[in-house]
Amino acid sequence: MHFDFANPYTSVRTPVFARNVCSTSHPLAAQAGLRMLQKGGNAVDAAVAAAAVMTIVEPVSNGLGSDAFCILWDGRQLHGLNASGRAPANWSPAYFQGKYGKDAANPPKRGLDSVTVPGAVSAWAALSERFGKLAFADLMEPAIDIAERGYLMPVVVQQKWEAATQELRSQPGFADAFLPWGRAPRVGELFQFKAAARGLRAIAETRGAAFYGGEIAAAIAKFSAAHGGSLTAQDFAGYQPEWVTPIARDYRGHTLHEIPPNGQGIAALIALGILEKFDIAGMEVDGVESQHVQIEAMKLAFADVYRYVGEPGSMEVTAEQLLDDAYLASRAKLIDLGRAQDFGAGNPVKGGTIYLTAADENGMMVSFIQSNYMGFGSGAVEPDFGISLQNRGHAFSLQPGHNQVAPGKRPFHTIIPAFLTKDGQPVMSFGVMGANMQPQGHLQTLVRMLDYGQNPQAACDAPRWRYNAGLELNVESAMRPATIEGLAARGHRMEVIQDSYQDFGAGQFIWRAGDPKVEGYVAASDARRDGLAAGF
Repeated sequence: MHFDFANPYTSVRTPVFARNVCSTSHPLAAQAGLRMLQKGGNAVDAAVAAAAVMTIVEPVSNGLGSDAFCILWDGRQLHGLNASGRAPANWSPAYFQGKYGKDAANPPKRGLDSVTVPGAVSAWAALSERFGKLAFADLMEPAIDIAERGYLMPVVVQQKWEAATQELRSQPGFADAFLPWGRAPRVGELFQFKAAARGLRAIAETRGAAFYGGEIAAAIAKFSAAHGGSLTAQDFAGYQPEWVTPIARDYRGHTLHEIPPNGQGIAALIALGILEKFDIAGMEVDGVESQHVQIEAMKLAFADVYRYVGEPGSMEVTAEQLLDDAYLASRAKLIDLGRAQDFGAGNPVKGGTIYLTAADENGMMVSFIQSNYMGFGSGAVEPDFGISLQNRGHAFSLQPGHNQVAPGKRPFHTIIPAFLTKDGQPVMSFGVMGANMQPQGHLQTLVRMLDYGQNPQAACDAPRWRYNAGLELNVESAMRPATIEGLAARGHRMEVIQDSYQDFGAGQFIWRAGDPKVEGYVAASDARRDGLAAGF
């Protein structure tokens, strides 16, 4: 595919061309990935090293107590890894309703009762063991060094850190870990996380075993019990990540691959399957008609995902039924080009997060995402090893249905890595982080690249919309006024805002230009974060 490398949008970045590349939302993580590649490691080594660094430099979005997913091309085929956490053995609707009242709809948003068994460290170990070249301990070195010596606070992360302070300062361990002077660090101030350095050393020395059956697991269990949680060492000892086959959908001669449920990646596939029924390329790229159809397709996808998607064993329909071409064609017919609608789910039976990507000159490409879910996750931080714990348990329902909490069950997940192929060969590893913005970001950036020929950096820089619920949208202030007016005329209810961190996501993209040893890759990093695409 030949891109137009003229960028029509205001941007502070240009595409990066290299044979070995790592793109992340923080420069120090990208540099850690390059260090592994320069030492003779591969893209998996780079991705794991970068992921470990990200837990330190962007703790608003992820930590050592995160969950993770990965899609990777090993040079011959795709592999998927689901390292999302499972509910503690003590969790049930009765457990939560007994503690929080019979009217409670979900587990709490913060605190130890929002934490499922974290899976990110297991993902690092599994990826390294199966595909890595370097010693696992080598991959942890940059993160250990940064946690011990500290780093200077960047601009975008600092804003979200400051915003989270009031809500989370009372959570156990939060203030000691993340408010070193009784407040959030300011831009340019040195932040050190020595407890996390201890945790990373233990993880490095045991290839992650300390986290699931050793001193870290014991410390988290003790911490949980002391603060009213129910996580036990046995919950950790029984945890394993799951290798999965990605699900896929063709679009414009390419194939988009996503992790199967319990994640929301299927939403992007559903929406693209609906969009395929329209001549998007015949519409103006930033015009109202193109944006309207994309928004409506995304609404239809979310209506089905929120109704049906969860842990596969509890779903009443299959992914295949949701992606059935006849079903998607019937859903496409519901779109009215002249007005916005609030769609319900169909009946298919008839028919903050960080993302990073790395690629090497031998053709290995890695699409990796890990998250604490909401900003700083549960807010709880185990003090001895600096384990900042996610709050994925809040995504469970306490009501009967596919996402009802149960022991050992995985909740509905928002974090989704993505991968694009063409004729069975790798094309792009990419992702757009940010809660339910993620499939929306996959949709919008892919349409720009595949329908309109925009290069990855331009597609990344372009103004975005975000569907919330009903007829409600957020749109970026950079969107054309005429397009905003046209959407409003069709009935979309919009708030025009400028939030670079969460509302409109942040993407990282690596596009394979040809033979990696000769033509290499084209990489992009989203200016909505502090990130960097770097290579050699």
